Amino acid sequence: MMKNLNVVIVMPAFNAAQTLQDSYYEIPKYLREKIILVDDNSSDNTVDVAKRLGITVFTHPNNLGYGGNQKTCYWEALKLNPGIVVMLHPDYQYDASLIEELIRPIIQKRFDFMFGSRVQNRESALSGGMPKLKYYVNRITCIVENILLGVNFTEHFSGFRAYSSEVLNTVPFQRFSNDFVFDQQMAISVLSFKFRIGEIPIPTRYHQKASSIQFIKGTKFIIETFWIIVLYRLHKLGIIKSKFFK
Repeated sequence: MMKNLNVVIVMPAFNAAQTLQDSYYEIPKYLREKIILVDDNSSDNTVDVAKRLGITVFTHPNNLGYGGNQKTCYWEALKLNPGIVVMLHPDYQYDASLIEELIRPIIQKRFDFMFGSRVQNRESALSGGMPKLKYYVNRITCIVENILLGVNFTEHFSGFRAYSSEVLNTVPFQRFSNDFVFDQQMAISVLSFKFRIGEIPIPTRYHQKASSIQFIKGTKFIIETFWIIVLYRLHKLGIIKSKFFK
């Protein structure tokens, strides 16, 4: 069934030359036919590595940011009329061999949006190299988000995601931020449109070459995350009307 489904894998890349090949070869071979990499004006040879691997490459002449990169990823992916679009960071932090497990619930029509959770429990997260501070910030933020959004996820920050084409054709992702909060805007908007979100456990895999948001940007990201939740709550109450949500 999976081999007959039009799955497009997108990679938002920035200085991923050292990890791209490892990420690529973890992808099941039959799913490597339709991979799109968008390079956000890297200073290394990410583009050369991607082209050598046979990946379709789009480049930004200027750095647009993580969210801006994803916008191009999904825009180009939708041109291929996909059934499912998988977003995979090319920094070898996420186990791409699990893509089949990630997309199976979407194929089976049980969920519309799936993500891989690295934080199923404290032991696996910390043994996988997640810094303690990052782990506890992740956990605290996750608990508060779950309460405010009325969900029960084990993580909200995963960079390993899969969307049905219906989700990407419905959610107004082009209106979202070009920064890191894009992922949070996407998830909350998906909830507002009553799409179903699920998760699968994945290994925690931190290493020196993996990308990681720094303290100042991370603090800004957390603040913006809770601001978008406030907007969502106000939108649901009818106090304001936001173009981010249904």
